[in-house]
Amino acid sequence: SIVVPLYNEAESLPELSHWIDKVIVSSNLKYELIFIDDGSKDNSWEVINNLQSKNKNIKISISDAYKIQSILTDLRIKRGEKVIGYKIGSISKQTQKKYGFSHPAWGRLWESELHSNGIKLNKENYSNPAMEAEFGIRFNRDLHPKEVSFEYILASIDTIHPIIEIHNLIFYGDKPYGAEHISNNAINAGVVCGLGIDKPKFGEITDLKLIYDKIIIDKWTNKIWPTDMLSAVEWFVMEQAKMNNQIKKGDLILTGAYGCLLYTSPSP
Repeated sequence: SIVVPLYNEAESLPELSHWIDKVIVSSNLKYELIFIDDGSKDNSWEVINNLQSKNKNIKISISDAYKIQSILTDLRIKRGEKVIGYKIGSISKQTQKKYGFSHPAWGRLWESELHSNGIKLNKENYSNPAMEAEFGIRFNRDLHPKEVSFEYILASIDTIHPIIEIHNLIFYGDKPYGAEHISNNAINAGVVCGLGIDKPKFGEITDLKLIYDKIIIDKWTNKIWPTDMLSAVEWFVMEQAKMNNQIKKGDLILTGAYGCLLYTSPSP
């Protein structure tokens, strides 16, 4: 496996891919070429997908996409950034089908992209920004995978938060976009986290509204705690356990949105 981290390398990628293929093939070796796009602002991802269509050795499966996400995570941590939680996405079967998933998706939350209630953000700092409303939870203890059950997770919740998740909703490759979606940290670009509240009573009904420029642009009513909020959390915790990654006390977990992504400006 040949791993190539890159940032804004659209012009050089075709030549690099050709050179690698020429050298490896001449040595009668089999190989796979993995490009890791560290948030390029040019059309690097579009070039990668074009190369993939021409070279069978350039493959990006969902599994590969999570490996790419992990490698990018290591790079960001080495730069001094900090993971403060995770997002669960694509919790509906309809959304999973759209992206070519067989299960929900997940990505990491970064301290540098966590914003408090009342923050003013500039749309120019994002690429085709879109947003969705959902609930977030913080835990009062480390989660031990061998003990995990729905009841255990429920007892481990410290506070619940209203969340606005921000996305760079732009894809360069071909549908269904699943691998690109995961490689780019499930297209998460930031989180606005509201003040936390204590857990509601079991069976309590609540509403969630998404307000933009003082206008309600979407809302979800009659959501029942905790079944409507925690449907994918147990799955997520066990997925992390497979990677020997333990969910820690204080981690913020976005539990998944109910509706579609909503643009803050016209989609290109």
